[in-house]
Amino acid sequence: MAGNLEDYRALGGVAFALVRDRSGTTQVTLKKGVADPVWFTLFGELPRESIVEVDGVVRRSEKSNRGVELFPSAVRVVSRSEVPLPLGVVDKVGADLDTRLDHRVLDLRKPAVRAVFELRGSVLAGFRRAFVERGFLEVETPKLLRQGAEGGATLFAVEYFDQRAFLAQSPQLYKQMLMGAGFERVFEIAPAFRAEPSDTIRHITEFTSLDAEMAYIEGAEDLRATLDSVVRDALGSAKKELTERGHPLAEKIPDLPRPFPRIPFETAEEWLGRPGAELDFGTEDEKTIGARAEAEYGSPFYFLVDYPTAVKLHTFYAWRDDANPRKTGYFDLGFHGIEIASGGPREHRIEKLTENMLAGGFDPKNFPGYLEAFRFGMPPHGGWGLGIDRIVWMLTGLSNIRETRLFPRDRYRLDP
Repeated sequence: MAGNLEDYRALGGVAFALVRDRSGTTQVTLKKGVADPVWFTLFGELPRESIVEVDGVVRRSEKSNRGVELFPSAVRVVSRSEVPLPLGVVDKVGADLDTRLDHRVLDLRKPAVRAVFELRGSVLAGFRRAFVERGFLEVETPKLLRQGAEGGATLFAVEYFDQRAFLAQSPQLYKQMLMGAGFERVFEIAPAFRAEPSDTIRHITEFTSLDAEMAYIEGAEDLRATLDSVVRDALGSAKKELTERGHPLAEKIPDLPRPFPRIPFETAEEWLGRPGAELDFGTEDEKTIGARAEAEYGSPFYFLVDYPTAVKLHTFYAWRDDANPRKTGYFDLGFHGIEIASGGPREHRIEKLTENMLAGGFDPKNFPGYLEAFRFGMPPHGGWGLGIDRIVWMLTGLSNIRETRLFPRDRYRLDP
């Protein structure tokens, strides 16, 4: 085996070197008179976190943490660690988040930190499986764009040869164009970027968005029913896989046997004591709604449905109900009082879409490629975007969403 030297203890006639690899920490046992005397000196002088390679015989042991111990026949130092360590890996002394992120490689060596990303990987695998089983095709869309889908206030401008481009806020426009191309069902798991100067525990500059789009829908409930079942199947398979592995975070994933409750926007307003206000929900509002939904329906997940046009006016691609123009059909998916997904039916009629653009302050001339997809036949369609970082954050109960990304980016952090 090979891994990091976690600790070394010499106890008279026997010594123990703890070597950690990705599967866990293994006890290497050295007995005087059996093990090479040079190894006692080597392990005793070697700095913690150095890389060692050990060959030998594995035997059962009731006293070791893993139930086995390794008796070495050969030991080799692969690389020595510098001292002192800027961040402890197995020490009980805590460190603040900034210090941990400044020395992220050492932080990621901690089994508890690694466990978060093992859960994340299982959740992503669960989502991919659930989408493929429903006939969705995984796609990749550009992350360098000429225009953003939601205005310029939260766009990152970049130099693109002799032009100006922007980092993608979402794959929204391309998802819709693929509906016009006849793909009918697509999903994408990819980075997205928002230039929001937010310093909160729930916002991050670079994040992973899970986006999906469906054609030939009859209304918003088609989308909600699909998203509902996808989330339940994805988390269910992740929980099963982690449980079978004996993973420490498996129990963090809740059982979700029933469809999520649908809560009208107007009902949520009444819960907040401001009926008819038609104001978007803030952080504290979402917490209140989440607590009320869980108390009344017993579900940590819930849909907020039928968003009014006044709240979604900036979303030019949102479908408006012709019979009731104040309604968009848009919805959010909440989890423990945090919005993790948002979506709804799109406007597939080019005349209406152009009107929405103008009403929202967008010039249709700036979207020629996007609008062309609507000029030659566009089916009714819709979709959603779901924040992977947020759902992992809420599942694990971490204190800050930055802990859900390997190397997070916020308004102050570009390194490591």
